[in-house]
Amino acid sequence: MNVLDISQAQVERQVSQMVEAVMAVIAGYGLSVIGAILILIFGWLAAGWMSNGIMRAFGKSPRVDQTLVTFAASTARYAVLTFTIIAVLSSVGVQTTSFVAVLGALGLAVGLALQGTLNHVASGVLLIMFRPFKVGDAIEAAGVSGVVKAITLFTTEIATADNVKVIVPNGTVWGGTIRNLTAHPTRAVTIDIPIAHANDIDRALSLAVAELASDARLLKEPAPGAAVARVTDASVTVSAVGWVKTADLAPAKADLSKAIKARFDREGIAPPAATPRPA
Repeated sequence: MNVLDISQAQVERQVSQMVEAVMAVIAGYGLSVIGAILILIFGWLAAGWMSNGIMRAFGKSPRVDQTLVTFAASTARYAVLTFTIIAVLSSVGVQTTSFVAVLGALGLAVGLALQGTLNHVASGVLLIMFRPFKVGDAIEAAGVSGVVKAITLFTTEIATADNVKVIVPNGTVWGGTIRNLTAHPTRAVTIDIPIAHANDIDRALSLAVAELASDARLLKEPAPGAAVARVTDASVTVSAVGWVKTADLAPAKADLSKAIKARFDREGIAPPAATPRPA
């Protein structure tokens, strides 16, 4: 027998031993691994079914706040996924009691590593508890302005005025100033129009108030009014203020700005002189 035959025999023996080892592992753990994969797939699907089921069951109910619905759906999804992971570990022979003990021992390290994520979860809970806004409210928060579409365990979804979907971490929302633009049923509409110094200021104020009073959307109480907002070397700014229902704010402001300017033009209230462009 030459050296080549000996080397070939050794290779064949090693390959045979490796195949036997792989078959032994498959025989010992194959069913457990397959079961773990099936549990993982089923748990992932169940998490989606649970979340979607809550949304379908309560999403269109007028008696249930949509903020609570989206938050509950998100929480249920993550809860099912957590139990799924524990079940997968148990199916492959990992003692879950030991696993929980290890998690407890590593809790401080994990908490420090995930403090940002845990902050978002805690902030989400606080947003639900204290309710500075709800789904459907128009808000300004974390530098974003728009309508709240959903509040989940980790994030708040906002649709901007041009219908852009913005996802903001809950910690960022809760940690900053929140302006709820639709929390109250009425809002003040303020219209500032600059006029020239040569105009009769009292007459301009009266005309602005009259134009406000002529709009049916303006509330009788508080009564509309007008005042001088600021005076510069170039102009005097007339500020007209009235109160409207919150839903009427944007269209009322646009219409009244145009109407007051047209009224001033008809009544001879001159605008400021145009600033000459530099040569």
